[in-house]
Amino acid sequence: METQDILKKVRQIEIKTKGLSHHLFSGAYHSTFKGRGMSFSEVREYQIGDDIRHIDWNVTARSGQTQVKVFEEERELTLMLLVDISRSTLFGSLDQNKMQWMVEMAAVLAFSATQNHDKVGLILFSDKIHLYVPPKKGRQHILRMIRELLVTHPDAGRTRFDLPLQYLNSVQTKKTICFLLSDFHDPVPEATLKIVARKHDLIGLQILDPLEKSMQSVGLIQLKDAESGTEMIVDSSDKQLMKKYEEAQVRHYAQLRQQFSRANADFLQLDLDDTYIKVLLKFFKKRH
Repeated sequence: METQDILKKVRQIEIKTKGLSHHLFSGAYHSTFKGRGMSFSEVREYQIGDDIRHIDWNVTARSGQTQVKVFEEERELTLMLLVDISRSTLFGSLDQNKMQWMVEMAAVLAFSATQNHDKVGLILFSDKIHLYVPPKKGRQHILRMIRELLVTHPDAGRTRFDLPLQYLNSVQTKKTICFLLSDFHDPVPEATLKIVARKHDLIGLQILDPLEKSMQSVGLIQLKDAESGTEMIVDSSDKQLMKKYEEAQVRHYAQLRQQFSRANADFLQLDLDDTYIKVLLKFFKKRH
């Protein structure tokens, strides 16, 4: 897209996703992801029901009245968005391709985080790290990330999950909330997954087009692997072939869920023929 088109698209995404974040996701996000702990806020006069372990004896002795310490949650967190920009994400049979849906979901999560005064960072990857945006706060920072997500990368190749996961561990020494957005057609190295999940709160978001789960019967069709370039002719009216294809997709999805589960990480599948809003809200509610 031209620069003017990108800026226009950024504004459209902001209008849509910022509203969703404000009205639907900010409270759910806040209650789902907790701060690092509790910090001292102030002292006040003791009230019936207060924990006696929080009595501040020094202040009580000086004032002559029993005073207790008040603590509040250390809220500030860091959200990292790891977004797959490999060639397969450009496929789409609906009004938007998978990459456009990932941009929208990333924006929703980013605005939800920034409304809770959390920092947000971004890593774009395929078979290499294309971009790292260090975590910061604020609207302008989020808009910059959306712009970066909309820029095309002709040099993007296949997906290598070891690269962004290892890179995340190297640039983020403290625990972060990490959303890994991809179609997950390529294998995920389980050893690396476990290492990252021990340090960070890791959530995989699989974005699939409806045709990737089940093809319609339209006779002979020519398919091309977007990442390898391999082409083949497939008879979509062959019920046995289509059944095997669908079963393979189900097995692959089950394997991914098991991998993330063994790593103590979450995994969500977002179908583009369904609403991602419902899936994300259900996830936040479950985590809360």
